[in-house]
Amino acid sequence: MRIYKDIITGDEMFSDTYRMKLVDEVIYEVTGTLIQRKAGDIQLDGANPSAEEADEGTDEAVESGVDVVLNHRLCETGFSDKKSYTAYLKDYMKKLIEKLQEKNPDQVDVFKNNINKAMKDIIGRFKELQFFTGESMDCDGMVALMEYREIDGQSVPILMFFKHGLEEEKF
Repeated sequence: MRIYKDIITGDEMFSDTYRMKLVDEVIYEVTGTLIQRKAGDIQLDGANPSAEEADEGTDEAVESGVDVVLNHRLCETGFSDKKSYTAYLKDYMKKLIEKLQEKNPDQVDVFKNNINKAMKDIIGRFKELQFFTGESMDCDGMVALMEYREIDGQSVPILMFFKHGLEEEKF
């Protein structure tokens, strides 16, 4: 399994247990699922809970939401308007380019050439987006985006992460 972490904050953002697609070489689109579970219960795809954890009929708190958000403890945040988000984005992109020049200079041009097209399309849907930081709630790092898309007649949560703002960790 691979865990994708924010290169600035070190926060866990998502894992490869979800269906993911790379768009324009710069944005990972991760397909989430709306779930309901006992509070604090983390369930990754492929996990096999033991028989000892069977329901004992007790009242327990239930949480519901998008599995990626719950499992990786993402925290919802917001931007008052498109202008404040674009200001954040310019600052974040500057930090990302500095990190790329340090660690992966051959990716700087790929990032610069593709990010504007991808973000122009996404920012056009600003009012439909939700925003999430990692567990540390540090807005200096990545703010992931989420929107609901109509797929096969169902509303499906799609989370978007900046590929170049992530580092892979193998487990």
